[in-house]
Amino acid sequence: MAAYRSDLVMKDARQLYFDLNNFKNGGYDDRWVKLKLGPIPFAFPNTQSRVKAVKLHDLHHVLAEYDTTWTGEAEIGAWEIASGCGSYYAAWVLNIGAVCIGLVIAPRKIYQAFIRGRKSLNLYKGAFDDRLLSKTVGELRCELRLTSE
Repeated sequence: MAAYRSDLVMKDARQLYFDLNNFKNGGYDDRWVKLKLGPIPFAFPNTQSRVKAVKLHDLHHVLAEYDTTWTGEAEIGAWEIASGCGSYYAAWVLNIGAVCIGLVIAPRKIYQAFIRGRKSLNLYKGAFDDRLLSKTVGELRCELRLTSE
């Protein structure tokens, strides 16, 4: 994918992620999360705990460069589980669901993402703040051990 250059500041990289995926400001203020399971629309409440987790999850998409397809979400779910979701219970629950789907549609990719996660770190151990958003993509990839691939 390589859309997120190492010299980009995370705030700008996150905006690029929103733009590339047609996400209106991340949907953090939406009351409902809307998905499509094939032709069937599906929605669930956009809880505070989900929003807290997804703010970091979105940055993980940028840093690890997994896309937002069903397979990409399952890959990042496996990567986040393997690298640890800490006390972000919404992340654990949503990622387990994504991995279950991924094991059916792309088992090899899910396994590879899990192994990658065992060798790296993620942002769930820290806080989402302006300091985090002011770092570059390259700095954070280095901190999370995502550069040696």
